[in-house]
Amino acid sequence: MRVLILAAVALAAAPLLAQSQKADRRPDLDGVWNFATLTPLERPSQYADKPVLTDAEAEVFEREALQRNDADRRPPAGSDADVALAYNNAWYDRGSKVVGTRRTSIITDPPDGRIPALTAEGQRRATLRADARRQHGPADGPEDRSLAERCLLFGAGPPMLPGPYNNNVQIVQTRDYVVISNEMIHDARIVPLNAGPRLPGSVRRWQGDPRGHWDGDVLVVDTTNFSDRTNLRGSDEQLHLVERFRRVDANTLLYEFTVDDPTAFTKSWSGAIPMTRSTESIYEYACHEANYAMGGILRGARAQEKQ
Repeated sequence: MRVLILAAVALAAAPLLAQSQKADRRPDLDGVWNFATLTPLERPSQYADKPVLTDAEAEVFEREALQRNDADRRPPAGSDADVALAYNNAWYDRGSKVVGTRRTSIITDPPDGRIPALTAEGQRRATLRADARRQHGPADGPEDRSLAERCLLFGAGPPMLPGPYNNNVQIVQTRDYVVISNEMIHDARIVPLNAGPRLPGSVRRWQGDPRGHWDGDVLVVDTTNFSDRTNLRGSDEQLHLVERFRRVDANTLLYEFTVDDPTAFTKSWSGAIPMTRSTESIYEYACHEANYAMGGILRGARAQEKQ
């Protein structure tokens, strides 16, 4: 009886939901989207003056990239390098194709497809970080390890960039909020639409403080208040990120982003990734559970110190 009642309620609500979606007239971004691609973030040197590949060049690039990825690069069994490179190709899911536009880089601006140079202040900070690692060692405590190793942030960004695996994002869209949930380390950003004032500058977050709005048929997510530990290729707490999500067709979501950080980069830079609709489910990324890596890293560092 309970099943029949629930079914009746669902059938009764369906027309109302359809009317609400029609009245709202916003593009439907709901679903799981895959952004795995062989296209690199920055343009390779061999394509320095070539922003777009021909069909034949794309086929060669894909074949060579897959051959490199599938090559057996295992060092001698039991060596330090063997342990350090414990992942093999069974773990990876980098995709098998370049982006549909055949661009030679995810970066679309500057025109050379490369991340702009760091400012003098950005270079100073990078030097300080490198000096601190050399002085204190890479594993005095867990705080010295990367955010990815600490299961805090990896691949979800923002901006979202392809990684070795788990290149999926699920978007849940309502009238007042959009939730952007990444499969990698199951990060979820709750983006309020047309919200009030931002958090005070003293409040910093791993993924910043997002605010969303619709620009015609494009969802725009504007994010500030990043932590300087996020460190996107040298960025700092002044990072200002603007992301744009646009449905191109039934199976394609165009994701574009612009990185602006005047104290870190000499100019802003932008990128674009066409995401493809997936029929698969998002899976839980159990990063902390049964993860012995961090303890092993710290114990290994203590053993090296004793030697």
